[in-house]
Amino acid sequence: MFIETADTPNPSTLKFLPGRSVMGDAGTIDFIDADGVAGRSPLADVLFAIPGVSRVFLGHDFVSVTKADDADWSEVRPVILTTLADHLVAGLPVVTEGAGVTEDKIAPEDEEIVKQIKELLDTRVRPAVAGDGGDIVFRGYHEGVVRLTMQGACSGCPSSRATLKHGVENMLRHYVPEVVSVEQVED
Repeated sequence: MFIETADTPNPSTLKFLPGRSVMGDAGTIDFIDADGVAGRSPLADVLFAIPGVSRVFLGHDFVSVTKADDADWSEVRPVILTTLADHLVAGLPVVTEGAGVTEDKIAPEDEEIVKQIKELLDTRVRPAVAGDGGDIVFRGYHEGVVRLTMQGACSGCPSSRATLKHGVENMLRHYVPEVVSVEQVED
């Protein structure tokens, strides 16, 4: 299996592209540390076992890995490539059933607004963010405030707050007048 790598705007994060589905239509999942895996992802478990791996993000067709500050990509990258290829070729599960991000409960009167917000995120924001090795996930909406989580390379990127406030918030406010602001939610 040939796996390509790509840089991301976050120098501590590399994007690994195996040329096949990783999460498929199951969404994305971000493991901010090894403690957060807790049996939810066999793939994340083996990646966190590699010295120097500090964060793992599983996307539709890619895996983003963040290294610890004291780790060197020249040492960590080949081990990640081998581990990732071995896991995927063996056909082992990527995540366990039911693993993922949960959303806040949506009030019935907000369902149409939330539908518009999710459609804009899915069509205009998520593809661009995925290109940088991350994702932006809807977490909730209440009284004009949209709650989003930046994942993968985007969560630690120095420009993520600006992207969220100036890019995403402005776009959502333009197309969905009920949106007052966007708030970043940490996992």
